[in-house]
Amino acid sequence: MPIVVVPHDPDWLKQAADESAQISAALGDNIRAIHHIGSTAIPEIFAKPILDLLLVVNSITTLDQDTQIMEGLGYEAKGEYGIPGRRYFRKSNEKGTRTHHVHSFENDSEQVHRHLIFRDYMIGNPDAAKAYGKLKVELASAHPDDIEAYMDGKDLFIKEHLALAEVWSANQIRSMDPAGNPAFG
Repeated sequence: MPIVVVPHDPDWLKQAADESAQISAALGDNIRAIHHIGSTAIPEIFAKPILDLLLVVNSITTLDQDTQIMEGLGYEAKGEYGIPGRRYFRKSNEKGTRTHHVHSFENDSEQVHRHLIFRDYMIGNPDAAKAYGKLKVELASAHPDDIEAYMDGKDLFIKEHLALAEVWSANQIRSMDPAGNPAFG
């Protein structure tokens, strides 16, 4: 599958919300939260036009039992797919073009924290986000048919900015009052 990176589409937010609502209605009480993550969740940057959703569940075992529900929504179940504790689903349109990835973890997984702080850091730091988008364009141009090279090319950037995101996130938390509101003064 060729690697295509496109300008941000503001409709991705609505599409993610619509898909999240369908998944939530189908899976019910096992869901703790569904978050739009990945580059399509970051305004104004280039991204592959594939929506990434983070499905946070109470029980992976229950999700495993509900795999056929996700398949009924058009998803292909891929199991852990290289990340322990994850359940990964992907969906394509009628033309066979990938449209959605769902990364599922139990509520206490460190992966949930990692995905959310990276997304929030990128949203809160537009210069870093634009640099990430630029890198993705360059990698897609250099490796249009090699997803491994594309992913490897992003790895150092992600690791460096994830470390920055940890510090940024800790500072955000410290600047909140006990009720979770921004603290001033």
